[in-house]
Parts: sequence; C-alpha cells; structure tokens
Amino acid sequence: MQRRTVADVMTKDVVTVAEDTPFMEIVELLAEHSIKAVPVIDPDRRVIGIVSDADLLRKEEYKDPAANEHPLLESRRRRKARTKASATHAAGLMTTPVVTVTAGTPVAKAARTLARYGVKQAPVIDEDGHLAGIVTRTDLLHLFLRSDDDIRDEIVREVLVHAMWQDPSRVHVQVRDGVVHLSGNVETRSLIPICVRLTASVEGVVDVVNDLSYDFDDTRPAPYGPFDQEARIARHRSG
Repeated sequence: MQRRTVADVMTKDVVTVAEDTPFMEIVELLAEHSIKAVPVIDPDRRVIGIVSDADLLRKEEYKDPAANEHPLLESRRRRKARTKASATHAAGLMTTPVVTVTAGTPVAKAARTLARYGVKQAPVIDEDGHLAGIVTRTDLLHLFLRSDDDIRDEIVREVLVHAMWQDPSRVHVQVRDGVVHLSGNVETRSLIPICVRLTASVEGVVDVVNDLSYDFDDTRPAPYGPFDQEARIARHRSG
C-alpha cells in the first residue's frame, strides 16, 4: 500500500536564523512569513536549536517583576523559561536539543513523534544532520484531505486485490468524508479483522464501519481432524 513520508508533505524552503539573530528580527520573520517557529542552524546548516513563538512570548510572560522572583523550590522548567525571557538573541531563546525527523520518516510515525514530545513542528534533517525542510502538524493533517474516491480506489486495489486476494465484486466499499463502510462477503471469518485493520491503515481513513459476512467459519475447530475422518469412514465401512 502507498505510504507517504515526510518528504511528501514537508516545506523545503525553510526560514532559518543563526545563533546571533536578534530577538526582534526573529519576531519580524515569524510575522512576515506567517510561521510559528524557525530552526537555528550553524554555518554548515546543521540544526542546533529551534525558536518558536512560545519561546518569544516568555519575554511578555516575565515582564511582571513578581514573575522574576526566585523561589527556593523553582522547577527546572520554570527556571529555563525565565532564562529565555531575559535572552536577546536566538542562542538564548532556542530550545535544544531539537526534535527532528528525516525525509523518509513515514507520516504516521512523524505524527506520533510530534505528539509524544508535545511539539507543533520538527525540522527535517538528512543523514548528516543538515537541514532539509520542516514539517508541521498542519502538514501532517493534509493526508486527511484525500478525496473519498482516491481512498476507495486504494482500498480496492491495495487491500482487497493485492494484499488479500479477494474478488472485489464481493466486497462493497463505500467512503464518505473519510469514513469507510465495508459490506459484502469474504471467504473466511478470519479474513474480516485483517480486512478491517488493513483498511484502517490506509492514509486518509478516519474510521471503518464493518458489516462484512463470511462464507466459512475457519475460527472454530473442525469436528474431525484428517486422521479422525479416515478412522470414521473406515468404521462406517466395516460396520
């Protein structure tokens, strides 16, 4: 089945900054390009950090003198936030180490990575750590903009015919707003959960409604094994 990677959805023309880029210049870049973050790169274009709008807003958050008090039990996270609030250049504002992905990372895995680390975007790097692009949550959601016809065609072609060797005339596939409705017959009962699982894994599928039936229940033990069957026939003949 077709599996899209980060390379299919990422932005290749990335706005970047250096460690010595001033605070206000970063603010202006985010506003000018309508973006939420900029990777910080070294002279070899290796990613060394990232500055997001949340990092910049620390400056506003800690304007109140009371917010700059140093409690004895101040958490590490709060201490880092206060340090960023006093920074004037990218080197002090950036978050490091950076959550990154590669261009060959499957989109589903990239989405899990962003969710696991609670970030909204990730620089895309090549095998040498050089910046190759950037991918955002919005980029990853574009997969759900596939047309219903496109999704249906892939399910019939890749799931039913190629993966399961099923006659597509026996299984009816309807797709509406990304929700797939499966009905009709498959050969054996054990094929139904496989069909549902493979269908759900097709990119762009929101949900699967299963109304499949089967010709033969292969999940129940046969009343006779091959040797038992032969013995039964032999007993019948001798009787």
